[in-house]
Amino acid sequence: MKKYLIWIAFCLPFVAMAQDDYKRRFEQLGTTLPTPNSYRTAAGAPGENYWQQKADYTIKVKLDEANNKITGSETVTYYNQSPHPLEYLWLQLDQNMRAKGSDSELVGTATFFNDTIPAKFLEQYIANGGNSYDFDGGFKIEYVKDASGKPMDYLIQKTMMKIRLPEPLKPGENISFSTAWSYNVNDRMKGGGRSGFEYFEEDGNSLYTIAQFYPRMAVYNDVEGWQNKQFLGSGEFALTFGDYDVEITVPDDHIVAATGMIQNAKEVLTKEQNNRYEKALKSTEQTFIVTQEEAVANEKEKSDAYETWKFKAENVRDFGFATSRKFIWDGQMVELETTKPFAQSFYPKEGNPLWEKESTKAVKNTLVLYSERTFDYPYPQATSVHAASIGMEYPMICFNFGRPDADGTYSVRTQLGMTYVIVHEIGHNYFPMIVNSDERQWAWMDEGLNSFLESNVMWKYYPDLPYTDNSPQAITGYMKSSKDAQRPIMTNPEQVLRLGPNAYTKPAAALNLLRNTVMGPELFDEAFKTYAQRWKFKHPTPADFFRTMEDASAVDLDWFWNGWFYTTDHVDIAIDEVKYFRISTEEQSKEKKSKAPKGDLGKSDEEEKKTDFSEGPSFITIDKTPDFWYGEYRSKVDDEAIKANYQDKHFYEVTLTNEGGLVMPIIVKFDYKDGTSETKQIPAEIWRKNEMKTRKLFILDKEVEKVTFDPENELADTQISNNVFPKVEESTKVDEFKKKGK
Repeated sequence: MKKYLIWIAFCLPFVAMAQDDYKRRFEQLGTTLPTPNSYRTAAGAPGENYWQQKADYTIKVKLDEANNKITGSETVTYYNQSPHPLEYLWLQLDQNMRAKGSDSELVGTATFFNDTIPAKFLEQYIANGGNSYDFDGGFKIEYVKDASGKPMDYLIQKTMMKIRLPEPLKPGENISFSTAWSYNVNDRMKGGGRSGFEYFEEDGNSLYTIAQFYPRMAVYNDVEGWQNKQFLGSGEFALTFGDYDVEITVPDDHIVAATGMIQNAKEVLTKEQNNRYEKALKSTEQTFIVTQEEAVANEKEKSDAYETWKFKAENVRDFGFATSRKFIWDGQMVELETTKPFAQSFYPKEGNPLWEKESTKAVKNTLVLYSERTFDYPYPQATSVHAASIGMEYPMICFNFGRPDADGTYSVRTQLGMTYVIVHEIGHNYFPMIVNSDERQWAWMDEGLNSFLESNVMWKYYPDLPYTDNSPQAITGYMKSSKDAQRPIMTNPEQVLRLGPNAYTKPAAALNLLRNTVMGPELFDEAFKTYAQRWKFKHPTPADFFRTMEDASAVDLDWFWNGWFYTTDHVDIAIDEVKYFRISTEEQSKEKKSKAPKGDLGKSDEEEKKTDFSEGPSFITIDKTPDFWYGEYRSKVDDEAIKANYQDKHFYEVTLTNEGGLVMPIIVKFDYKDGTSETKQIPAEIWRKNEMKTRKLFILDKEVEKVTFDPENELADTQISNNVFPKVEESTKVDEFKKKGK
């Protein structure tokens, strides 16, 4: 009787575990995510009563190049499409983070000083320690008036402005008000920044990348009410969709790139340039609208006259522009399935020859792949602007680094950096410019999803560039680092310790792993596209993403979200032991019984673990099934047929230990003695009964020489040296697991 109990124990998985080790990795997220309602469904879709606000802008802005100053005015029409009366409105004043005494300045932590420090970094280090360099930043608000011109009551609270309404704005109503302001444009070389200007000493010109330049409506929604968290620098923006009519006045020798489409090209371009522009809009070939020769000639003298460029943009959440007399301009039309957007690039001669060769091509490649995975790019154009040491995005326009050396030569590293930053920033048109998540609260929802698709563009279109970012292998160093230096992905960006790996690389690596290993590309792509199409031009939350991915795929992924997004656990799954068994022959069974002492039931579980296959297989005796095992059944199995069926099989019991805490699928490769190999994958649910240790029995046709966990290094396993059986020397283990990029 006891021998059969031993056999049952052999077949069943481990169920005993220490209570302290139980971390509910397979618990459903239903108790964590917000309760579904008529605004957002349990399926992750907008509900029947979903609503969102709208804000339209008419803006006039002027650049004072001599003083590096922006002066502007705007009329905002705000539509209350919520079911709530609003007693006040909140607007974002992002430039106020550069004001003297701002929270960004005060909460900056001290930076370590070396005994020698370059002068350029001194002011930046001081600023990071809570003291700004000598710059008069922040908005100077001239007025806030209602539609009749009457002053309105307002309060400036750091980087937010509250307009107190004389009476509540009722559901279905709208209100128009106007503001006027000015601010000094920051020198990015001295103080950094998401926007500002870059000065070129050799020719005395500047290149302006201008954003967050006007008071912007904050989001009011069903999740938080007003999203009026202060802007400290890391948490980006939550913004409302609307239509923009913008006039930008600059020196008349400047070329302007902006959100939207230019409305008066004939007035601000030469006749030849306008002809080229009209041709480029319809051509799939790269066309130069402003040539390098024209740009070089243009930058030699500065005009004192001004002219106004007019732009319109519909259904966008923000507006940005760039202006300089140094710009070269090229573009081409991109043919998608249902739309034909214009891909274009603006760059100074300092960007060539790299930029004319690669920039617009990278814009095109991004639009093509992102459209395949989500929806056809709905805006009329996408613009890449070159500026030093920056990567920043706004609707239809982004500012990107990647500059050759002074003699025009460039390294593969420079080309790689320039290419992937353009792909990344252009990709932001989808996340969050269209799928409009709250960057102030959830940086990973735009940066992580976008970095995931960025990596897919790079791997498809640039296989010869040494791109390894955002793969599971790229995040292992961070994931196995001290937990004191980490925060879960589901952390506000202002509290994240290392924003790059936390909001970009880790969620991107997780999604690549989810697509390529857990779900498979076809199923993942269908679910991901469902999410993008459900939430384009809307305001999704993390719960909407998590729920949609499961709803559209019929895959329970709560274990995945739990581990990757809510904890700092890492992947370290070790092959603890492999036991080898065969079915004994009749002669072997007799010999085994004659030699076994009375009461010997085999070695205990505390026996020394095997480290290789040198002892050969242990043999299992198959006896005739006793009648009592049939219970009430009146039929019986063919014992001899069963034995014969498995007589030539090789049984391998693989024991795996979860050292890192993050459960993952089990991928095991068997290298056979005849030189062939076979890989088997088991879903992550194998850990559901015991999240720290599991056993799996594999029945194979051949004898195994080596067993390898995660043979293609695709699971972000941080300790690959414990992934092999037989156990081998450390140096040999590392050599066998060379990282394989994606």
